[in-house]
Amino acid sequence: MYGSPLSGQARRMMLLGSGELGKEVVIEAQRLGVETIAVDRYANAPAMQAAHRSYVINMLDGEQLRDLILKERPDLIVPEIEAIATDVLVELEKEGFRVVPTATAARLTMDREGIRRLAAETLKLPTAQFEFADSLEELKAAVAKIGTPCVIKPIMSSSGKGQSVCRSLDEVESSWNYAMEGGRAKKTRVIVEQFIHFESEITLLTVRSVSGTAYCAPIGHVQKDGDYIESWQPHPMSEEQIAEAQHIAKTITDALGGAGIYGVELFLAKDQVYFSEVSPRPHDTGMVTMVTQDLSEFALHVRAILGFPIPTIRLLTPGASHTLKAAEEHQTFRIEGIEEALKLPNTQVRVFGKPETKVGRRMAVALSSAEDTEEARRVAAEAAGKLKLIYN
Repeated sequence: MYGSPLSGQARRMMLLGSGELGKEVVIEAQRLGVETIAVDRYANAPAMQAAHRSYVINMLDGEQLRDLILKERPDLIVPEIEAIATDVLVELEKEGFRVVPTATAARLTMDREGIRRLAAETLKLPTAQFEFADSLEELKAAVAKIGTPCVIKPIMSSSGKGQSVCRSLDEVESSWNYAMEGGRAKKTRVIVEQFIHFESEITLLTVRSVSGTAYCAPIGHVQKDGDYIESWQPHPMSEEQIAEAQHIAKTITDALGGAGIYGVELFLAKDQVYFSEVSPRPHDTGMVTMVTQDLSEFALHVRAILGFPIPTIRLLTPGASHTLKAAEEHQTFRIEGIEEALKLPNTQVRVFGKPETKVGRRMAVALSSAEDTEEARRVAAEAAGKLKLIYN
């Protein structure tokens, strides 16, 4: 079934998006003998450094994307970011290419309007109230209807870019401008969401495979400006909350279909579990699984999309992750303090290898395990604090 990579019998996987999550997917795929092709909009992206070969294209350019896929003819097309011409993926799937998990899932989940309407209107899942706006005037009207505080997000963005909490009508214009700066694909449409007073927010990694639907232990996380800072596993939840979370996750992932891992984001309020978002690929908060589980989210994703069984998912130890983010934009930099971070017990560091820093860009992550999540969080934060970006 599998030949050697770079041979005529190899199975080929093309990643569309080559960041730190894609890099781990490439590594796991190569462990199972898969030939890997990494694609992104810039050179020397993290996954490109590990893949068998790579390409730099504008993935929002449908013609460029189609030409490359027809040239390589991969067995699997694995979208890893939002900014992709998903209409081309839908066309190629009809022509016989396999898109992970499906082209429709990729299209819907990379558009906040599509996935929110599916969840709230079609599947009747509990969500925050929401409105959409195409202009500043429409946004003002939507905010007046939803009320403040509220959350304003671009329809398409990643890692929290363009997302803000609007606390009064006086802040609407600044929120609109921020969304326009952070959105992708030159879309001016935004979503306005009711601000839910939740006790915590979690990611429920949900795996669809030939073995059925399975769930990782819930992952708690802290976000700032819509992007995660730290995560931990397991997050404490009642049996009722877990059952409701799994019901929501199965409902949305069954509707999206295909095989692979989904990152289902949920809000845990005092008396309700709310659906927030879903991504059809490994989730940034799930990097913690590299120290907590016998199979990381990346290993689970690759197994599932290759059609291999996943009989069990074992949580081996509580653990936590804490990110290192850049505060400045530079093309020349180095990371110091790795030795000091690794002196801490049960701690690992992953340096992503991104070629340049940007304000707020994740450059590395510290991972720690411990007897309980609170200790793991403390150690991971201490380890991340020892990592320093030095700009030349």
